[in-house]
Amino acid sequence: QVQLVESGGGLVQAGGSLRLSCTASGRTFSTYAMGWFRQAPGKEREFAAVISFNGRSTYYRDSVKGRFIISRDNAKNTVFLQMNSLKPEDTAVYYCAAAKGPWPRNMLSESEYDYWGQGTQVTVSS
Repeated sequence: QVQLVESGGGLVQAGGSLRLSCTASGRTFSTYAMGWFRQAPGKEREFAAVISFNGRSTYYRDSVKGRFIISRDNAKNTVFLQMNSLKPEDTAVYYCAAAKGPWPRNMLSESEYDYWGQGTQVTVSS
């Protein structure tokens, strides 16, 4: 069992930056690929970014590519999402998720991820 706890959300003006963190319990963090999803008000949850178990591979949805950076520190059981040049449309609850194995077969699908955090709110004002 893996427990995930996100932090770092908040209110920021458009163009600003935030850094989300997600810390995992347990000793197997380095064996999981880690993803970030987000859910805007009135919308379905969507994929944002994913990083492989060893941090060597990453993938982003087009709308955040070039602005968001996902990274991880396996020694600290933590995955990060650095969000730059934030836009009002980035407003959402952000969730981290863990997928068993080096890389999820379908990284965009929620069903590929085995454990989820409780979410952290990000609000971008215009």
